[in-house]
Amino acid sequence: MTISKATVTPLSEPRRIKPNVAFHRIEMSPILDVYGRLVQSGQARDYAIGMYPDRAIFAIFRRAAEQPTYRIEKVPALANRQGAFVVYGAAGQVLKRGHELRAVLKVFDSRKFDVISS
Repeated sequence: MTISKATVTPLSEPRRIKPNVAFHRIEMSPILDVYGRLVQSGQARDYAIGMYPDRAIFAIFRRAAEQPTYRIEKVPALANRQGAFVVYGAAGQVLKRGHELRAVLKVFDSRKFDVISS
């Protein structure tokens, strides 16, 4: 009885899937608080959340078909430099940047936004 040698094809290197960055529950609470105040003042009607390998985005829209009026981004790669949290305006300008989310979201407390503070 002869045993034939079978050829073994090695499996390819497994792809390393990088997990997406996301907002934690603790971070979502103040973000949704700001969003609620913007809805109450008539400045927002919709939002979207995007999670990518390098950043998480909470976009606030005045109308669903438009570009976002404000974007709140979390970029962990910038945590030791400029701060992991950024608020962008409609034209892409940086409104506030920092290491702590609550401090960055204070940009929405200014009179410029006419947001009802709680």
